Amino acid sequence: MKRVVITGVGVISPLGNQPEEMMEGLLEGRSAVEKMESWSNYQGLHSLVGAPAVLENEKQIPRQKRRSMGRLSKFAAIAAKQAVEDAGLSDEDVASDRTGCAIGSTMGSAASITETFELVLPENDISQLPSTKFFQCVSHTAAMNVSQYLGISGTVYAPSAACASGLQGIGAGFDLIRLGRQDRMLCGGAEELHPTVTGSFDVLFATSSHHNDSPQTTPRPFDKDRDGLVCGEGAGILVLEDMDLAVARGAKIYAEVLGYSTCGSGAHISQSNADAMVRCLRQVLKESDVQPLEIDYISAHATATAHGDVEEAGALREIFGDAVPVSSLKGHMGHTLGASGAIELIATLEMMKRGVIVPTLNLEQVDPTCEGIQHVFQPLEKEVNIIIKNSFAFGGINAALVCRKVDA
Repeated sequence: MKRVVITGVGVISPLGNQPEEMMEGLLEGRSAVEKMESWSNYQGLHSLVGAPAVLENEKQIPRQKRRSMGRLSKFAAIAAKQAVEDAGLSDEDVASDRTGCAIGSTMGSAASITETFELVLPENDISQLPSTKFFQCVSHTAAMNVSQYLGISGTVYAPSAACASGLQGIGAGFDLIRLGRQDRMLCGGAEELHPTVTGSFDVLFATSSHHNDSPQTTPRPFDKDRDGLVCGEGAGILVLEDMDLAVARGAKIYAEVLGYSTCGSGAHISQSNADAMVRCLRQVLKESDVQPLEIDYISAHATATAHGDVEEAGALREIFGDAVPVSSLKGHMGHTLGASGAIELIATLEMMKRGVIVPTLNLEQVDPTCEGIQHVFQPLEKEVNIIIKNSFAFGGINAALVCRKVDA
């Protein structure tokens, strides 16, 4: 098995469109959650809060390529370009058949899908559809559009596993490189904010609906007064690379990926399951050859749902007790769904670089059912060498990744 390292990152997030800008927002304790005034037009939608990102410089993408992109694909394309530049890859490197991409999302562009139905359904007239609309709506839109934009000719994967999509993309890239099938991969996830996306959680009673007039007080991961998740948007893309090739070209190395695990629970389609989470975490620790107390930080999934936070806290408590710092970044940026695993991993790499752990925003009083783990309430200065990033999705789909800091 080849060793795999992270050599480039790119991010579009609710807190900024560079890793450093996002990290400053996290350390300042800023919330990107807003009241989405236009959503009040949707009858039956109880949650009117979201964490939007800013789509900047989209015209850097040539119009011919941009026409097939919805909002989430534009996020992914800009973040991917940023990651390629950060990794110092040449156009020839990117276009080589030894370079691939694995970029996931929960679904295609929600805005484009909505527009499609609005165009077709009034008269049942398919001829109203623009020819490029299909490419904005398909579930592999981010991976497809990024590969076309950058001229990628290697393996192209498009994990679509709800909130685990981004981390599954990174795991897929890790597997392809360590097996020797690709030399480098652009990996991660993208998502866009739209009332129909929030509505899909709203009908499951999973969204925050009691803070519409005080948006920055929600979501509240692990808190006794949490009332659900808040959807966000953006993209996180990482360049994964064969370690020998990265060292040979003198690349900057953020961390080594030690292990990856993903599994299903087979228990319930919408309820998280602590036993399956424990199994996923034990698998990734075993594969990484790391003992639980060697972990310096756990970047929790923790979306502030009533059931999910309890199950995750129980799983972490069983394996780590209260010995390892745990925080969730959802209070700052909302839940960026298919992008969350990648965006939050990039933030975790920044913590590793700076030697500081970001606390859980809006966690004021821990729910008794979420006690027994080491919650972080204030920025914690600490050497961070080995981390775990978790993503736990609807359908009982669990994913976990272990990374280790690489000394120069």
